[in-house]
Amino acid sequence: MTQNPESKKLVPDLLQSIDPRGIADASLRQSIEVLLNLIEEQNLKIKSLEEEIQKLRDENNRLKGEKGKPDIKANKTSGFKKDHSSEKERKTHKGHTKSSKNTSIKIDREWILEYPESELPADAEFKGYEKVIIQDISLETDNVLFLKPKFYSASEGKTYLAPLPTGYDGEFGPGIKALVISLYYGGNMTQGKLLEFLEDIGISMSAGYLSNLLIKNDSGFESEYNEVYISGLESTTWQHLDQTSARVKGINQTTNVVCNPLYTVYSTTLKKDRLSVLGVLQNKQKLEFVLNELTYELLNTLNVPVKWSNQLKLLPQETVFTESEFNSLLDTYLKKLGSQHRTRVLEAAAIAFSHQQTNIPIVQTLVCDDAPQFKLLTNNLALCWVHEGRHYKKLTPFVACHQKILDDFLSEFWDYYRELLAYSDSPSVKSKLWLQSRFWEIFGTESGYKQLDERKKLTAAKVSELLLVLEYPELPLHNNPAELAARTMVQRRNISYATQTSEGTRAWDIFMSLVATTRKLGISFFKYIQDRISKNYDIPSLGDVIRDKCVQNHQPLFWQDELFCMSG
Repeated sequence: MTQNPESKKLVPDLLQSIDPRGIADASLRQSIEVLLNLIEEQNLKIKSLEEEIQKLRDENNRLKGEKGKPDIKANKTSGFKKDHSSEKERKTHKGHTKSSKNTSIKIDREWILEYPESELPADAEFKGYEKVIIQDISLETDNVLFLKPKFYSASEGKTYLAPLPTGYDGEFGPGIKALVISLYYGGNMTQGKLLEFLEDIGISMSAGYLSNLLIKNDSGFESEYNEVYISGLESTTWQHLDQTSARVKGINQTTNVVCNPLYTVYSTTLKKDRLSVLGVLQNKQKLEFVLNELTYELLNTLNVPVKWSNQLKLLPQETVFTESEFNSLLDTYLKKLGSQHRTRVLEAAAIAFSHQQTNIPIVQTLVCDDAPQFKLLTNNLALCWVHEGRHYKKLTPFVACHQKILDDFLSEFWDYYRELLAYSDSPSVKSKLWLQSRFWEIFGTESGYKQLDERKKLTAAKVSELLLVLEYPELPLHNNPAELAARTMVQRRNISYATQTSEGTRAWDIFMSLVATTRKLGISFFKYIQDRISKNYDIPSLGDVIRDKCVQNHQPLFWQDELFCMSG
């Protein structure tokens, strides 16, 4: 007996109309909730299996020399299912007010226009001028033929030749050098397109010289990069941190981003592990190690067996070792130490040294996501609320009542986020206690939608990192600045694909850091590069600018002392 097609349509309609929250019988309500969650699990498994089957079909076709299913992007649809961004939810809409841009425009010259008197009536009276600002640029060559006076001393047997002005060397002046560096690093142009552009405006530059100019520039930019990093770390007790992939001569590496509102620094490492991040925070490639009380505390936290800690205590304590020296000690006295525990020992000893070194400011708090390599490096870890919210945005409930539950939860989530923002602006003990209680109301109660409840338990486990802002209201609630900075490097990588040498990779890190930092400080990157190449130094060092802005923007946090005393 065949089933009526109309009855087939009634099944999904009926399923979507069920809401167990409206069922009075507790036993029946619980049974319905279990069945609906089972449907969600089965639906998720079916989607996963469909994707896996398609991958296998594509691979089978590839092995046969055929093409797989084309990767055609679906049309954008409204709703949370496709949109993992949180801009609309977390931000309160503010009325847009358009400001005048003319106030920031530099006037280079004035041109008084004339109105033909023959076209004016006899009684026309002059009423002054109406100002109109027109922006324009003139790209012209400024090729100079220098006549260098030359003298010869017969008595000394020596020729004296007048030197070129500062910045004029290697056949090119400071203007064209600054333009090339600015367009490549600041404008994301490729070397090929730069050569075409230069040729169009009448500049003849070889590809080899262009490459050397972009990579092997020795105008003190690396030392300024180092100064920017130190000043940036000094400017706040917390720092944003994120990572993105990098390619160097076909090999995968990792670009680390460290920043705050005054600076951004990129640093590319071979790996993305905890030791690599630790090296970035100390701005050094070769780590140092020490065995002390902090080392053993960290070993305990990292679940390293006590027997290894006891053996380490027999080695020299409070002595700084290089990596080769420390590895040699481990090879000699802890021969049976496994690779995983060995890594934990290296991490603990390196972190312990980083907390006692004095060459670079020690970061007290990292604002980042919950990647394992970021943990234990600093005294505190503040997790990103926007990153946490993305986990919930990725849930795709099939049943209508679960969709409603998720929608309601997301509204609560971002309302709570805005309450935390308000607390940052005006902290108080009363607000702190209420926010702590409200956190558990949102993330500690079950909704009946199993996948959501499991996700909420994971969030609740991070309560100390997510609510660190209640102890330190100056902390940002999200890690967007570092993620946006990482995206900038991704764009650079997409345009130029990869660097081919470690020297080129270092140049990318240095100049992309200077681009991002000058823009944060309100300094023209082009003018900054031209100033440094010309050796005029009219623009102060970026490190000094960061320190000055830090002093100008500093607000004594007297309320913190009061807050801690009251919470006693």
